[in-house]
Amino acid sequence: MTAETDVRSTENLPQQILDFLQESNEFNSIQLAQQWNLDHQKVIGAIKSLLANEGVLTTKDVTEKRLELTNEGVQFANEGSPEYLVFEFVGTDGAAQADIQKKPFGKIGMAKAMQFKWVSVDKGRVVRQATEVTDSTRKQLESLRIGSSDVSENEKKELKKRKLISEVNIKALVVSKGTSFTTSLAKQEADLTPEMIASGSWKDMQFKKYNFDSLGVVPSSGHLHPLMKVRSEFRQIFFSMGFSEMATNRYVESSFWNFDALFQPQQHPARDAHDTFFVSDPAISTKFPEDYLERVKTVHSKGGYGSAGYNYDWKIEEAQKNVLRTHTTAVSARQLYQLAQEGFRPSKLFSIDRVFRNETLDATHLAEFHQVEGVIAEKNLSLAHLIGIFTEFFKKLGITNLRFKPTYNPYTEPSMEIFAYHQGLTKWVEIGNSGMFRPEMLLPMGLPADVNVAGYGLSLERPTMIKYGINNIRDLFGSKIDLNVVYNNPICRLDK
Repeated sequence: MTAETDVRSTENLPQQILDFLQESNEFNSIQLAQQWNLDHQKVIGAIKSLLANEGVLTTKDVTEKRLELTNEGVQFANEGSPEYLVFEFVGTDGAAQADIQKKPFGKIGMAKAMQFKWVSVDKGRVVRQATEVTDSTRKQLESLRIGSSDVSENEKKELKKRKLISEVNIKALVVSKGTSFTTSLAKQEADLTPEMIASGSWKDMQFKKYNFDSLGVVPSSGHLHPLMKVRSEFRQIFFSMGFSEMATNRYVESSFWNFDALFQPQQHPARDAHDTFFVSDPAISTKFPEDYLERVKTVHSKGGYGSAGYNYDWKIEEAQKNVLRTHTTAVSARQLYQLAQEGFRPSKLFSIDRVFRNETLDATHLAEFHQVEGVIAEKNLSLAHLIGIFTEFFKKLGITNLRFKPTYNPYTEPSMEIFAYHQGLTKWVEIGNSGMFRPEMLLPMGLPADVNVAGYGLSLERPTMIKYGINNIRDLFGSKIDLNVVYNNPICRLDK
């Protein structure tokens, strides 16, 4: 193999390689690339395309240490060394040193040109000391670029010192003839067709080998929304704490189960159109447990069970109105009533589903969102038990920076709001509400007097925002969401 350069075209490169191998029997891919003045990777690509033809070539992987030009070395090889550019800039008439220093090559070029005694400085003016010079640095770099061996070790050492070349390990192939070597390749078929089988032509054809190690095309698939990832974690946490999941398949609920059964008076502001979405078709529900309906009506209008009630004219027409449920507590009310009818047993229940409120949209509020609710029914249960349960619950979510504030709910007493600190918003954000269900709600259902029921609810969106660092709820859920958020967000591990 000689170092003489033979400029080749990349057109039909595999055939050129076969013709070359016919004469030489063996070659090194790096040396061939240098000899033909081609990019080494293009030569490797042509060799690999030939390997698809079984038995034509044999290859052996080798690693060679090579000197490679750095980016600066490539620039010097293309444009000339800084010292030579300074010598050219000075010319026969000389030049001001300040003008040379303004050039990109000025600082380095002046130092080297003076070291080689090509120029000198006299009263701020640079003049030539030599009448003619050779840009040996550029010549050495050009020689190394094409793989020539006419650069001495001392010259290489100097180029390394100037960081114009570096030593690298290059993976190459030593290529030789295979057992079925030929310079005339027949086209290999990729598919076996019915026509080939029918005519028998497949017997005289060559077929491409299947690559069973290839990964293949990744099939298109759906992606879990971040809310669904967090929902899955929430469900697993509830299950690990011994909770059972309630059915939540009623988006449309009667006002009776959504409000009245919870001992929420019919004149409460939350039941107005500016807070609740009312359904126009069907506008009302008519099927209710009659005896339970009467007990609810009585405790609202006249009191009972040790309560004075609200003392107003309770109307069935208000209770019949259908609404988009404003909370999943309507689901809890149905489940607790069923529990009372079947015979009480201690229970821990939860639900996670969508609810709807006529809210003003902002960074932390939407008109529809997901509510997470937990309900514990047990004899002699207290608020202290509830605090312990949801402290453990939020700990499993990875949220430990909590605050609690007393609040008022029509159907729980005592009641507490739960706040968590949001690092992104740099403020405390309400993430839940809790309390002990009132006797006026529980006793009309038929539950024993010594049974207490504690409940707590939180949105799914706000803990998700905290865990994923999202500052605006509209970037998480709704029409403005970036789908890349859905595609690229990681699996949610709330306990990490």
